[in-house]
Amino acid sequence: MRDPDQFDAFYAETRQRLLLQTYALTGDLPAARSAVRDAFVAAWHHWHKVTRRGEPEAWVRPHAWQHAQRRHTARLWHRDRSLAPELRATLDALGELTSQQRKALLLHELAGLSGVDLARELGLPEASADRQRRLAAAQFAIHRDIGPDEVGATLRGLSARTEEVRFPRATIVRRTGTARRRTHTLVGVALGLATVAAAGTVVGAGPGVSAVLASARGADAPARVAPETHLAAAALLAPEQLAGLAAGATFSTVATTDNTVGEGLNLPCQSTRFADTKGHDALVRTFSSTAKPAASAVQVVERSTDATSAHTAYGATLAWFSDCADQRVQLLASYSLTGAGDEAALVVLRDWAAPVTTYTVAVARTGSIVTSLSRSVGDSVGPELPPFVSAVGGSVSSLCKEDGGGACATTPRKTLAAPAPGPSAHGMLQSVDLPPVRGVDQPWVATAPVPARANPAATTCDRAVFAGIPWSATRTFLVPEARLPARFGLSETVGRFKDEAAAKRFVSDIQKRMGSCEKRDLSATVQPLARSRSATSEITSWRFTAAISDQAEVDYYVSLVRRGAVVAQIGFVPVEKASFGTDAFEDLAARALARLENLPPT
Repeated sequence: MRDPDQFDAFYAETRQRLLLQTYALTGDLPAARSAVRDAFVAAWHHWHKVTRRGEPEAWVRPHAWQHAQRRHTARLWHRDRSLAPELRATLDALGELTSQQRKALLLHELAGLSGVDLARELGLPEASADRQRRLAAAQFAIHRDIGPDEVGATLRGLSARTEEVRFPRATIVRRTGTARRRTHTLVGVALGLATVAAAGTVVGAGPGVSAVLASARGADAPARVAPETHLAAAALLAPEQLAGLAAGATFSTVATTDNTVGEGLNLPCQSTRFADTKGHDALVRTFSSTAKPAASAVQVVERSTDATSAHTAYGATLAWFSDCADQRVQLLASYSLTGAGDEAALVVLRDWAAPVTTYTVAVARTGSIVTSLSRSVGDSVGPELPPFVSAVGGSVSSLCKEDGGGACATTPRKTLAAPAPGPSAHGMLQSVDLPPVRGVDQPWVATAPVPARANPAATTCDRAVFAGIPWSATRTFLVPEARLPARFGLSETVGRFKDEAAAKRFVSDIQKRMGSCEKRDLSATVQPLARSRSATSEITSWRFTAAISDQAEVDYYVSLVRRGAVVAQIGFVPVEKASFGTDAFEDLAARALARLENLPPT
């Protein structure tokens, strides 16, 4: 027996709360209202099941969120002229987050979920869910231009808009749910009768029917079912093939699984269980070693339906490392590999969180099979790459012989290369590119790129302006949780000029301004740093110090990077006890030049 009083009380208590959540999720108030109403209709329809769970709101909320996302029209609030500017700014800031980040933030701040409950609703491991929540909060605070402690109150401020909405009476919702339940019952009965009727037709069919079916596939040929094939565990690397991955150590196999249990995240920076969610099968083998400091390895293999799908999975895997969301992980180096299947790449990452860990990861594709090999070592010493490259070749040589395999390995060789494009800000620096800040334990957080109407990377010396050229974008990197002075941060501005000659003139003008800055501004000191040039690119860097009083001065690190007709400017403003060295800044300028290769063509 369903208790209407119990449902009515639940409906009255939670509907405005769910409306606020779905409105924040989509920015579409009509869609949010419809979604919440429909979720409650479904809840009454399934009220026995909902109440058995003990947490009816945990049942209704996912339904409301899913309905809202299906119904809403993106950025609809821009057409709502009655929307107050501060509410519009809040929705704009939410719109800058990824869907996963937005859900994590709203579940924590508006639904009060954390820990295991947050992870379950997001479908992520607990550590990954918390990382998404922290990153979302930091990004939202930056885009909304508020302090980290103001995030929750700012989001709840959207209720000024949702409180205007009126819902149908609980009796109407229950009546609709009851009608829906009756309709589903009638449809189920009709389908059952149809099935029985169809079954009777088949049972009563005479010999003629069998003859027709036989002739359709060939009278003498029985129906053929293609044999199902699976990746063979024997095709994975054996422990002896990992010799040399850690000095003087031997490796042993810990486990071999199909990656369908547990959190399913086996590689650093991995964000989803599988790179190809529609793949045929997968295998994971983990290894331990006797090395000191501690070293381990893992091989992940996925087989897709065809080579095209595998190529997409290969790119998705590399994107995990190229735009890594793990806190305090830095991409140290990126290589392309030749002679290791149809395509292959290698990256070196370092997790600066204690204890410091260095990862070497290679991804290779042979036909419809993608294999990833990761080695982790518990120190900050640069890895020996030749033995690792050799192990990658061994894995490809074995897998290429499997069903769906393609090119085998010859003699794999590595070459320095640009990191693969990440899912955001193609052609621009990513948070994973930035070095750790001395004295700061929190991660870098990047804003979304916007057109460079202003150039936050510029100084009073160079006065570089990117507005007015054919295409430009700028973004800023901060460490919001560190509570550093407001001037601290790093910015990058990128512009594509009409041709290479125009880009060269722009760079030349900036170089002249920096060279004459001390003559124009007696309070300025300009120190040239590294400069390099090739036939198609150039990098010029400076350290600029401006005296703001007799006792205080501000340092700026500035770099100008050009590749063809594209120019990037990087500006870094350190503060006392929060900086990184000149060498790290020059390395970052070189990474910015490499990233420009990822900029999409015009």
